[in-house]
Amino acid sequence: MTATGATASPRRRWRVSEETRWAFIFLLPWIIGFLIFTAGPMIASLYLSFTDYNVIRPPDPVGLENYEQLMRDRRIPLSLVNTAVYAGLNVPATIIISLALAMLLLRVGRAAGFFRNVFYLPNLTPAVAVGTLYLLLLSGNGLLNRIIGVFGIDGPNWLTDPSWAKQGIVIMSLWTLGSTVIIYFAALKNVPVELYEAAKIDGASAWQQFRNITVPFISGALFFTLIVNTIASLQIFAEVFTMFFTTRSGPAQDSALFYTIYLFQKAFQDLDMGYASAMAWLLFVIILVITLIQVRLSRRFVYYAGEGG
Repeated sequence: MTATGATASPRRRWRVSEETRWAFIFLLPWIIGFLIFTAGPMIASLYLSFTDYNVIRPPDPVGLENYEQLMRDRRIPLSLVNTAVYAGLNVPATIIISLALAMLLLRVGRAAGFFRNVFYLPNLTPAVAVGTLYLLLLSGNGLLNRIIGVFGIDGPNWLTDPSWAKQGIVIMSLWTLGSTVIIYFAALKNVPVELYEAAKIDGASAWQQFRNITVPFISGALFFTLIVNTIASLQIFAEVFTMFFTTRSGPAQDSALFYTIYLFQKAFQDLDMGYASAMAWLLFVIILVITLIQVRLSRRFVYYAGEGG
């Protein structure tokens, strides 16, 4: 009896339910796609980062030479600083403006569905088309400068002035904040109305209600969009490349030299695939560290309804 029980226990432990098997069957196309198009290329790029590879000749192992070159390349700090400044401008602006628009959607009643579609439509626009559009809007005599010129403001040339290049890119990036607006709108709809009513009875101001009720209850959504928008900002490429590197933007090109742009130049213009692979892994580590820090800090300000305390 003891021996039979001992052999039956592991079998019961490893038996997979029919629902689990079907779940894996439905996940199989994604798993295959992930292995072929994501995990496979990542492993290949990790190997290439330790080689000298220019596509034409077979990879030649060089050890840590590419990573040592990263430490000596003066354009790496420039591109990282440009990317960090852009992310530092774009992420807060996206979160603040999206939250303001989402709160306005709560007040428009049945028309909220229409405006949600309006806000999200720009996200469907191809990135190259967005870059081309803002190439025209942000030129010296473009639409934006004409609008602010009505108020007597002499607008800069966003595409050639290094002092304004990043701000111009941030303005362009706000074109696609619709997805963040929709996330915040859904989160705001789930905030209990009774809490606002109780706060009004207690004499709480609108700011106190926002700070003590709204922000805690949507902190999960705020945290999610913080991570997603940070990662997206650190990897922005197509729009910036279209705006500044398909035209002669002069000195502004150095101001708009983001890390992914420089990586593209090394990989597909200089055909230095080994070095570009090392750059890609450096960016991966940077994004991973930033994300882990954000997750760590989130424990202090993210509140989930239903949790104790």
